[in-house]
Amino acid sequence: MQYKSNKGFTGVGQLGILLLFLGVGLMLTGFIQIVIGFYIVPAGTSFSQIGPAMMKALNDPKNIGISRILQVIGTLCVMFIPAALYSWVCNGRSPFWLGFNKYINLPQIIIGFLIIFMANIMALPLEELTKKMIAYLPSLDSMAKSLEATYNEQVLLLSNLKSWPEFILALFIMAFFPAMFEELFFRGSLQTLLVKWWKMPLLAIIFTSLFFSFIHMSIYLFLSRAILGFVLGMMYFKTKNIWVNIIAHFLNNAIAVIQMFVLSGKKETIDMSKLDPTVDWWVGFLALGALFILFKYLHRYSEENKMKIYAREQALLVNETIGNPIA
Repeated sequence: MQYKSNKGFTGVGQLGILLLFLGVGLMLTGFIQIVIGFYIVPAGTSFSQIGPAMMKALNDPKNIGISRILQVIGTLCVMFIPAALYSWVCNGRSPFWLGFNKYINLPQIIIGFLIIFMANIMALPLEELTKKMIAYLPSLDSMAKSLEATYNEQVLLLSNLKSWPEFILALFIMAFFPAMFEELFFRGSLQTLLVKWWKMPLLAIIFTSLFFSFIHMSIYLFLSRAILGFVLGMMYFKTKNIWVNIIAHFLNNAIAVIQMFVLSGKKETIDMSKLDPTVDWWVGFLALGALFILFKYLHRYSEENKMKIYAREQALLVNETIGNPIA
């Protein structure tokens, strides 16, 4: 029997709707950036020069507030809005279909954080491996360096945290909102759709993790982010609760923000490449072993909650499909 959503959409139809809303989100983000660009660029700037002039203006410290607002708007439009609209159109108004539910416990949160921490350790050696491999491809290596330089410049601007209020604001803008919006799009929407449609959870998680890494636009960190995406995908598959993912992802981002805040207080130029420690391969393999153990415990502490989530899902399905003969 062909898989259909609560509202009767096939897997292909749902994917099309999600990609459609993603495209709308990208266009909305671009429109907002252009509007703000006209506001911050010098008067008399020609339309063809708006892009470069806007980038220059956003890199000006006096416009750091606007840069931070644009970051939130960007992730809101590209991640949250498409995920929310897709879920509403294909499954119904309940946030349950995006993974929001009350069935969560403290062990899940603690284990979730430990999992993402160990995943980072395991992924660190892959960055150096990637750099060594790409060094043999000069054109790709040049592109990778350019992408990293642009990313580091943006992060350095946003992470210029000179006070506690700026630090707290950065926790929301650079840690919480990106974590929540990304988890809703990648795990709550895309992965959930592919798992139900393909009936092959592992393949769905791998595909989602690769797309998760691709959209971050980093060549050097592609494998590392793919590993983190895979771990987050497995975490959501095991718990069926998006809050576990959001909290773990947020804490992972928050550690980086805390590092930047501490370094900003020393009034030194932050070298983004030196924020992460150097990890030997044998440490990465130990972290991999720890991940297997942690996932076993996560499974143990999630079984009872998953049964409650399944029961809630069946109850909602009855309500959502009443009066919809094609669902």
